[in-house]
Amino acid sequence: MRRVAKLSAACLATAALALSATACGKTSSDDASSSSSGGAKGGIKIGLAYDVGGRGDRSFNDSAARGADKAEKQFGGSIKELTAKTSDTEADREQRLQDLADAGYNPIVAVGYAYAPSVQKIAAKYPKTNFGIVDSVVDGKNVDSITFTEEQSSYLAGVAAALKTKKDHIGFIGGVDNPLIKKFQAGYVQGAHDTNPKVKVDVQYLSHGQDTSGFSSPDKGQQAAQGMLDNGADVIYAAAGSSGTGAIEAVNGVKGAWAIGVDSDQYNIPGMEKYKSSILTSAVKNVDVGVFDFIQSVKNGKPLAGNNVYSLAKGGVSLATSGGYLKDIQPKLDAAKQKIVDGKIKVKTTP
Repeated sequence: MRRVAKLSAACLATAALALSATACGKTSSDDASSSSSGGAKGGIKIGLAYDVGGRGDRSFNDSAARGADKAEKQFGGSIKELTAKTSDTEADREQRLQDLADAGYNPIVAVGYAYAPSVQKIAAKYPKTNFGIVDSVVDGKNVDSITFTEEQSSYLAGVAAALKTKKDHIGFIGGVDNPLIKKFQAGYVQGAHDTNPKVKVDVQYLSHGQDTSGFSSPDKGQQAAQGMLDNGADVIYAAAGSSGTGAIEAVNGVKGAWAIGVDSDQYNIPGMEKYKSSILTSAVKNVDVGVFDFIQSVKNGKPLAGNNVYSLAKGGVSLATSGGYLKDIQPKLDAAKQKIVDGKIKVKTTP
């Protein structure tokens, strides 16, 4: 998000990570899971600090992972991954970044707005290490803030929902009630109402405040989606990390109902094959592009810094066409996209 919440840093340090080996070179501890993969000697050492859900969430974190994987494959080296838990304190996030910096990983990518205060603090402590943060803006000469115009792709998702609903009734599920996810809601509702003012939009958030469980609770997503289906909605968009897979599962098999994925093109995500017939589209956020660009800049000796915004016009966000379910409405979607790119449509960032 571009509005960074002011969070106070906790003063307690976390205990050292107790690592235990698991499959595919992965290790885990009480507060994080980590993995490292070997590469060409002398290559770049990439540190990834994931948000809750981590690699395998089939959404936000997986997109970041794809960017790092591409960089590792292209440049050689290794990746070290640490994953947040919903019970994290500010001290946990600081320790996670510090562990990566102390181990010589450079660059280090913090995946998610919750890392903003810890990046601010740890980046200042390690001025020779390059830090990237996704979805928030942190000032620092050695910090690349990677942000996206999520509201723009969500607007297009709203247009698609309004054109596909048979009941003039759609739904939006947000993982956590915060300014970042409000951007998704704002764009979706605006796109739907600009297309059909009669469309009713149900809105539900899975968690609030500092409780981030809404991003990693597929059962909550499933329950919320089922409630909306029971209430008459027939197109449901979930911006909720791995919780969104639960929403897609609830929609799957319901005649005439559609799910809209988020962040990754969920139609093509491994593990989602059995739900393909229900995934209308996905509002894609190309976190992988931002992460790769940052890693590449460090590898080339010209690290990106400041706020780098990935917009619809720059291909930073988009609406997936996998499955071919949008073919009949594609001209209208293309027209809406062009109006956003040309500035004729100003998409709201708050509901």
